Amino acid sequence: MPNHPSNTSKLRRLTRRDFLWLSSMTAAGLMFGCATDPVTGKSQFMLVSEDTEIQIDRQYSPLQFSTDFGPVQDHKLNSYISQVGNSMAASSHRPHMPYSFRVVNATYVNAYAFPGGSIAATRGIMLSLDNEAELASLLGHELGHVNARHAAEQMSKGQLAQAVAGGVSVLAGTQSAALGELAGQLGQIGAGALLASYSRDNEREADALGMEYMVGAGYGSEGFIGLMDMLNSMSKHKTTTVDLLFATHPMSQERYNTAVQTANTKYQSALKGPLDRERYMDHTAGLRAKKSAIEEIQKGEKQMAKRKYDAATGHFRRALKKAPNDYVALCMMSKSQLAQKKNAVGRQYAEMAQKSYPKEAQAYHLSGYAKIQLKNFEGAYNEFSAYERLLPGNSNTIFFKGYCQEGMNRVPQAADEYNRYLQVVRQGQYAQHAYKKLVDWGYIK
Repeated sequence: MPNHPSNTSKLRRLTRRDFLWLSSMTAAGLMFGCATDPVTGKSQFMLVSEDTEIQIDRQYSPLQFSTDFGPVQDHKLNSYISQVGNSMAASSHRPHMPYSFRVVNATYVNAYAFPGGSIAATRGIMLSLDNEAELASLLGHELGHVNARHAAEQMSKGQLAQAVAGGVSVLAGTQSAALGELAGQLGQIGAGALLASYSRDNEREADALGMEYMVGAGYGSEGFIGLMDMLNSMSKHKTTTVDLLFATHPMSQERYNTAVQTANTKYQSALKGPLDRERYMDHTAGLRAKKSAIEEIQKGEKQMAKRKYDAATGHFRRALKKAPNDYVALCMMSKSQLAQKKNAVGRQYAEMAQKSYPKEAQAYHLSGYAKIQLKNFEGAYNEFSAYERLLPGNSNTIFFKGYCQEGMNRVPQAADEYNRYLQVVRQGQYAQHAYKKLVDWGYIK
């Protein structure tokens, strides 16, 4: 995963109290903290500083990327998407932001940006694009959200602050309610609440900026029309793989028409500009070679969403025949087994996933959860400790470490972990369990 430029001297870790304050200020309607919109130059209501945007990004984007099974291990593909993104970021309205770009392993169709400039595109959407100009349009659109400060604007209005105030455990809501429920049962993180559900005005502005950035980087504006054609078609034939895309990026005929009209008028001179299809095909050849396996994973996830675990298992098994070491297929096979309480088999697939992608955290969490179910508390503790070393900041991991220590009758160590958990999360069944144990053990009078 590309590293952000160091800026730690200016930034501190944001606490739950910080976000509660932000939420209370917005709820009270205290109209202060105006800033200049970097795009329009006009004054805008803004309680979130640029440093805070960057810190929010640094704290939460790694958790979301892991939810999406980490950046692809194809370093050339990640380098390629970074080159395309950075070619536009340098001439954007906020060129100084610590932008970074990656393809993540998730198979659903989406792209998203965190407020500090961390941008991701899933394998699912990369397989839906036809050329580099469409990729530039997609990334340009996400750059538009960052440059117009859309997420920060929503936080200032209180629309996201309360979600963050609850800590990492509230990062819920995946491609379906059932998968979100399963993630909750496993103590995992769902797709981030910080991935703003943009308004139609936000989308239009991001489209306009995206087209400006991609044309400015030398691409043909027809590439943006191609992206809009693809999105418009998907919006009319919705599947579970695009639910999150249109939940966060609302599509409409009006939005489509506006983008096409802009390309044909304002950027008419760029219509016949380069699309660079051959270069896109060259750089995505490895990804496209896995297309049939990815489609099987998508089908399996659809069955998981319906709680049809046997059918899902069949799809994941076929995916693994086509791509034996695919990290997503291995993790999803583990989840399907755990959902059926086949914990030993679930643990085996989680361990295979670890070997497939040792530096990605999710498989360690799955293995730890499986070992808890198998009453192997020491082994589970080691897995959650490995997870936390790879990916600090998931409060659920703290709880599970405490639960493992409790299972080994190590009361002082369990109390330390439960106390640490309650510093972050105060509600929910995990918090209730941790609090009750601290009372029972005499740590809380």
